[in-house]
Amino acid sequence: MPTQKRLALPALTFAALVLPACTQLLMAAVPPVTTDPAKLPAGTYKIEPNHTQVLFSVNHMGFSYFTGSFSGVSGAAVLSPKKPAAMSVSVSVPVASVFTTSPKLIEELKEPDWLDATKFPTMIFRSSKVTATGPATADIAGTLTLHGVTKPLTLHAKFIGAGINILSKNETAGFELTGTLKRSDFGVTKYVPLISDDVSLTINAAFEKS
Repeated sequence: MPTQKRLALPALTFAALVLPACTQLLMAAVPPVTTDPAKLPAGTYKIEPNHTQVLFSVNHMGFSYFTGSFSGVSGAAVLSPKKPAAMSVSVSVPVASVFTTSPKLIEELKEPDWLDATKFPTMIFRSSKVTATGPATADIAGTLTLHGVTKPLTLHAKFIGAGINILSKNETAGFELTGTLKRSDFGVTKYVPLISDDVSLTINAAFEKS
């Protein structure tokens, strides 16, 4: 027992000294992420689907807000910090990827009286104009195609950060895009107004430079 204690104490001392140093080295190896959009490299970027989420939220019977999501998103963006008007973005969302906390609702939302995922498998946003509204924000005017209907939609963009992803080694840029649509404009009218006509849309988008 005394021998075990004598061995344990030096081991603990070694760990206490070495582990913080290793942690500092690892942190130093992490490439910096900039929140300054002026430092964002211009070029063509593709959506990185594993870290891109499309969220939607509705008012549920006046009691609460109910949120769901879509995944498997694809798309591209042309980013040009010095010329915002030259920028563009497209986002393609597989409707069948819809997810909520209710398994029953997930299947209902895919049916013809809701999103009709079989007939209209893809929701698409395409920009037509980008207007800077601040150093790291912009309004993106465009069209949204949903449920076989195409309508104008403006998304409000906020730059989150950019840099080299330490895992993928790719130049990565992140944005939050938000907007509001009326689902009845797209022919999705079930339970309006019990379930709100207004739908809040959020796209947490990660882009990788092509």
